Amino acid sequence: MSGPDLLGIPPTHLPEDPAAARLTEQDPRTVAAAYPASSLVWAVLAEAALEEGEDVAAYAYARTGYHRGLDALRRSGWRGQGPVPWEHEPNRGFLRALAALAHAAGRIGEVEEQVRCTEFLRASSAQAARELGL
Repeated sequence: MSGPDLLGIPPTHLPEDPAAARLTEQDPRTVAAAYPASSLVWAVLAEAALEEGEDVAAYAYARTGYHRGLDALRRSGWRGQGPVPWEHEPNRGFLRALAALAHAAGRIGEVEEQVRCTEFLRASSAQAARELGL
Protein backbone atom coordinates (compact mmCIF):
# COMPACT_ATOMS: atom_id res chain seq x y z
CA MET A 1 0.00 0.00 0.00
CA SER A 2 1.32 3.45 -0.91
CA GLY A 3 1.61 6.14 1.70
CA PRO A 4 3.41 9.44 1.68
CA ASP A 5 6.82 9.42 0.09
CA LEU A 6 10.01 10.30 1.93
CA LEU A 7 9.29 14.01 1.49
CA GLY A 8 5.91 13.57 3.16
CA ILE A 9 4.00 14.28 -0.04
CA PRO A 10 0.66 12.44 -0.08
CA PRO A 11 -0.08 10.14 -3.02
CA THR A 12 -2.15 11.40 -5.93
CA HIS A 13 -5.22 9.42 -6.92
CA LEU A 14 -6.78 10.15 -10.29
CA PRO A 15 -10.54 9.92 -10.75
CA GLU A 16 -12.15 7.02 -12.60
CA ASP A 17 -11.54 7.09 -16.35
CA PRO A 18 -14.79 6.66 -18.32
CA ALA A 19 -12.80 5.38 -21.31
CA ALA A 20 -11.68 2.29 -19.38
CA ALA A 21 -15.02 0.50 -19.71
CA ARG A 22 -15.24 1.36 -23.41
CA LEU A 23 -11.89 -0.23 -24.14
CA THR A 24 -13.31 -3.68 -23.42
CA GLU A 25 -15.99 -3.15 -26.09
CA GLN A 26 -14.57 -0.84 -28.76
CA ASP A 27 -11.51 -0.27 -30.90
CA PRO A 28 -9.05 1.96 -28.99
CA ARG A 29 -8.96 4.45 -31.89
CA THR A 30 -12.72 4.93 -31.58
CA VAL A 31 -12.38 5.34 -27.82
CA ALA A 32 -9.55 7.86 -28.27
CA ALA A 33 -11.76 9.97 -30.51
CA ALA A 34 -14.57 9.89 -27.93
CA TYR A 35 -12.30 10.32 -24.86
CA PRO A 36 -9.16 12.19 -25.99
CA ALA A 37 -8.33 13.23 -22.40
CA SER A 38 -7.88 9.59 -21.34
CA SER A 39 -4.27 8.62 -20.67
CA LEU A 40 -5.30 4.98 -20.64
CA VAL A 41 -6.56 4.90 -24.21
CA TRP A 42 -3.37 6.55 -25.49
CA ALA A 43 -1.29 4.09 -23.47
CA VAL A 44 -3.18 1.17 -25.01
CA LEU A 45 -2.56 2.57 -28.50
CA ALA A 46 1.12 3.13 -27.70
CA GLU A 47 1.58 -0.38 -26.33
CA ALA A 48 -0.05 -1.89 -29.42
CA ALA A 49 2.16 0.20 -31.70
CA LEU A 50 5.25 -0.92 -29.79
CA GLU A 51 4.20 -4.55 -30.22
CA GLU A 52 3.80 -3.95 -33.97
CA GLY A 53 7.20 -2.24 -34.29
CA GLU A 54 5.62 1.12 -35.08
CA ASP A 55 8.00 3.04 -32.86
CA VAL A 56 7.28 6.57 -34.08
CA ALA A 57 3.51 6.06 -33.76
CA ALA A 58 4.05 4.55 -30.31
CA TYR A 59 6.08 7.58 -29.30
CA ALA A 60 3.33 9.96 -30.46
CA TYR A 61 0.57 8.00 -28.73
CA ALA A 62 2.58 7.68 -25.53
CA ARG A 63 3.49 11.37 -25.48
CA THR A 64 -0.18 12.28 -25.89
CA GLY A 65 -1.14 9.98 -23.01
CA TYR A 66 1.68 11.34 -20.88
CA HIS A 67 0.61 14.95 -21.36
CA ARG A 68 -3.06 14.14 -20.81
CA GLY A 69 -2.03 12.38 -17.62
CA LEU A 70 0.00 15.34 -16.41
CA ASP A 71 -3.09 17.53 -16.92
CA ALA A 72 -5.21 15.08 -14.91
CA LEU A 73 -2.61 14.81 -12.15
CA ARG A 74 -2.46 18.58 -11.79
CA ARG A 75 -6.26 18.79 -11.62
CA SER A 76 -6.07 16.20 -8.83
CA GLY A 77 -3.67 18.31 -6.75
CA TRP A 78 -0.31 16.91 -7.87
CA ARG A 79 2.44 19.54 -7.69
CA GLY A 80 5.14 17.97 -9.83
CA GLN A 81 6.37 15.35 -7.40
CA GLY A 82 5.19 12.64 -5.09
CA PRO A 83 3.76 9.16 -5.42
CA VAL A 84 1.26 8.14 -8.08
CA PRO A 85 0.38 4.65 -6.79
CA TRP A 86 0.03 1.77 -9.24
CA GLU A 87 -2.38 0.17 -6.78
CA HIS A 88 -4.96 2.87 -7.57
CA GLU A 89 -6.41 1.58 -10.87
CA PRO A 90 -7.20 5.00 -12.45
CA ASN A 91 -3.51 5.98 -12.11
CA ARG A 92 -2.45 3.13 -14.37
CA GLY A 93 -3.28 4.92 -17.62
CA PHE A 94 -0.79 7.68 -16.86
CA LEU A 95 1.82 5.24 -15.57
CA ARG A 96 1.44 2.99 -18.62
CA ALA A 97 1.72 5.99 -20.96
CA LEU A 98 4.88 7.10 -19.15
CA ALA A 99 6.40 3.62 -19.45
CA ALA A 100 5.43 3.38 -23.13
CA LEU A 101 7.04 6.77 -23.71
CA ALA A 102 10.26 5.54 -22.10
CA HIS A 103 10.24 2.39 -24.25
CA ALA A 104 9.41 4.25 -27.46
CA ALA A 105 12.02 6.95 -26.78
CA GLY A 106 14.64 4.25 -26.36
CA ARG A 107 13.64 2.62 -29.64
CA ILE A 108 13.97 5.85 -31.62
CA GLY A 109 17.27 6.74 -29.98
CA GLU A 110 16.07 9.55 -27.74
CA VAL A 111 18.15 8.36 -24.81
CA GLU A 112 17.76 11.45 -22.59
CA GLU A 113 13.97 11.19 -22.82
CA GLN A 114 14.13 7.44 -22.13
CA VAL A 115 16.19 8.03 -18.98
CA ARG A 116 14.02 10.95 -17.81
CA CYS A 117 10.79 8.98 -18.26
CA THR A 118 12.23 5.88 -16.61
CA GLU A 119 13.38 7.89 -13.59
CA PHE A 120 10.04 9.71 -13.42
CA LEU A 121 8.17 6.38 -13.47
CA ARG A 122 10.37 4.89 -10.76
CA ALA A 123 9.94 7.99 -8.58
CA SER A 124 6.17 7.98 -9.09
CA SER A 125 5.63 4.27 -8.49
CA ALA A 126 8.32 1.65 -8.01
CA GLN A 127 5.66 -1.03 -8.39
CA ALA A 128 4.57 0.38 -11.76
CA ALA A 129 8.18 0.43 -12.92
CA ARG A 130 8.52 -3.25 -11.99
CA GLU A 131 5.18 -4.22 -13.55
CA LEU A 132 5.96 -2.34 -16.76
CA GLY A 133 9.52 -3.57 -17.20
CA LEU A 134 11.45 -0.47 -16.18
